[in-house]
Amino acid sequence: MKFVKDLKRTNYCGQLSSKLVGQRVVIMGWVDTRRDHGSLVFIDLRDREGLVQVVLDPKKPETSSAKDLRGEFVVAVEGIVRIRPEGMKNSKLGTGEIEVEALRSEILSEAATPPFRVDDSSVNESLRLRYRYLELRSPRLQRHLVMRHQVAQLVRSFLSSQGFLEVETPVLYKSTRKAHVITLSHRV
Repeated sequence: MKFVKDLKRTNYCGQLSSKLVGQRVVIMGWVDTRRDHGSLVFIDLRDREGLVQVVLDPKKPETSSAKDLRGEFVVAVEGIVRIRPEGMKNSKLGTGEIEVEALRSEILSEAATPPFRVDDSSVNESLRLRYRYLELRSPRLQRHLVMRHQVAQLVRSFLSSQGFLEVETPVLYKSTRKAHVITLSHRV
């Protein structure tokens, strides 16, 4: 477990670009897809910012976890950003012209095989609701969560600039009842 302790994320997967070619990065995320080509394993690693391809050599001790990877496993990877070989670039992907060559990797959390792919929009609603925690990882719902956060921050910032205070009750302990939000004005 020494690897995890000395590991600090340097970049999000979707923020990698050709400007970082040759640089060492540390990324973490969910395994979206895994392709085993015998001598090399390719994974698409997904986080809240996007997707990036990672190349792992399962014969190396530092990346031997590649042979055990499955969909939705949470993985930490330290590697070098490089340009994908000619003819292997993916124009449909924001990070499609680069990949990360893994120097070391570690499985942070294993997962059972999910009942559907996170990005599959054709799954029936009752199954999606049953596995809501998986659906929350989808790009569509991630965008909704980010937008909701930004709107809430905007409202809070505006009200704060107008002298309002936000007070949640109960503040000192977790209640079994729903907490109430009270907005107070300095003019009261």
